[in-house]
Amino acid sequence: MTTTLHTPPPAAAAHHQCPFTHDPGRWERKRSRALRTGHVRDHTCSAACETVLVHERTPWGWLAWTVPGDGSPPEIPHQIAVLTPAATRTQRLALRWLTRRPAQRIALDTVPGSLRFSAAAVALISLLAGIFATGHGVPFDVALPAMLLAPLLAEHLPDRLEAWARQHVRIVEGDNACRYLQRLAALHTSLARTAAGSDRYELRRSAEIGHNLLWDAAGLLQARDTHAASDDLIARERLMLQLAHQVAQIIHRTADADHTPESGRPLGPHPPGARPATPHMTATSSLKETVLMPQPESSPAARTPDVYLLFAHEPYYPGPGTQEINTTVVAADSLLHPQVRQPDGARIHDLLTQGRQPGGIIPLATLTHELNGGADWPKVGDWEVVTTDLVQLVHAGRCDALSLGLPEIARALLCNGSHSQVRAYDAAADEFIVYGPTERAEALTQVGRFLAELVAEQSLWPGDGLLPPLVDPSPAGTRCCTRRTPGM
Repeated sequence: MTTTLHTPPPAAAAHHQCPFTHDPGRWERKRSRALRTGHVRDHTCSAACETVLVHERTPWGWLAWTVPGDGSPPEIPHQIAVLTPAATRTQRLALRWLTRRPAQRIALDTVPGSLRFSAAAVALISLLAGIFATGHGVPFDVALPAMLLAPLLAEHLPDRLEAWARQHVRIVEGDNACRYLQRLAALHTSLARTAAGSDRYELRRSAEIGHNLLWDAAGLLQARDTHAASDDLIARERLMLQLAHQVAQIIHRTADADHTPESGRPLGPHPPGARPATPHMTATSSLKETVLMPQPESSPAARTPDVYLLFAHEPYYPGPGTQEINTTVVAADSLLHPQVRQPDGARIHDLLTQGRQPGGIIPLATLTHELNGGADWPKVGDWEVVTTDLVQLVHAGRCDALSLGLPEIARALLCNGSHSQVRAYDAAADEFIVYGPTERAEALTQVGRFLAELVAEQSLWPGDGLLPPLVDPSPAGTRCCTRRTPGM
């Protein structure tokens, strides 16, 4: 698959091009110490050489650099490690443990192997302490186990701690893998540094998404080489680039707003201009459920912008004495809101808007049917978390929505495929009544009428600070939908 990626922002490109990019003096100090204490990389090195590594710790992991013998800085890290997202304090301490200086070892002539210098020192200290303790009345059978246990712990406990710490870190080695992850790390570092200096949720959320993308890419590179995982890697790099550009646009707009008179700024979360108390839409096109037909190669030109997502959720009551709300309709672009789980929201948006009819209302159940009956949802995203985030957006007034209190039968029909049936027991007639595709179409048409009335004046507002849509269809670059008959 051939793809074209945007050029990273200048601030992102400056990170990690060489060791300690923003503190060259620190690299010189590390290099000088390596020349005195370890083996540096030169023309005499072989694959068996254990060269000294200089670890550059970051908030998300570390980069390990070799020290060239000619004095030039290395261009590609020897090793890149990514810490698990949302790491605890203990897991961050594990990061420091893994980047500690290598233990000094003492070669033993009489037996194969070597002994840690720390273990030998602990053995000597425990021996002296044991002799002192037995001389002051401590029983020998108590002192002896302690004398033997202390050096054993000093020799083997660090290895156990290192094995535990590595469970929370994904380490990538090899020139090709490190070269790719180096680019991704530069983009994420720019996101993280921007978020660290701001209290805006959109910036912090972008940094969180970037860390998750970096973590996923490290997992792919651990399991496969760059060629085998190229499609998945390109998808993640593209989304990281989109995040970087989105953050640059937010900063640019913020800087422009700082130079705008106070009277010219919009009030509240809505765009400039008066908004009606109840949002309306201008679209009067047919609001019918549409079907995504297979396409060999999709592009942004094939995306339908004016599409809506219908999904059911746990009922809630907007206020005392109000009607139950159990179903919501939002504009498709609300899936690109930074407060919606990403990249899941962007992937669902891509699936929702590819090959649809303008003004179409797409129930979540339709997407489930298109995704092989739900079997392919893991390839797209976690729809439960995404819909929960959308409901929270509506509650907070960060996007417009059509909130509905559908009857039980209509809600059940819209939560299933268009050919499914719902059976209800009529106690008065003592019989079961079967509701099927006809009643489902009627329910969807009724929702369309409500939406048409709502959009007569102004379109649904999807929210502010939206992420750009995916350039390439589906997370892996290929559609995962199967051919369906019309009306599914």
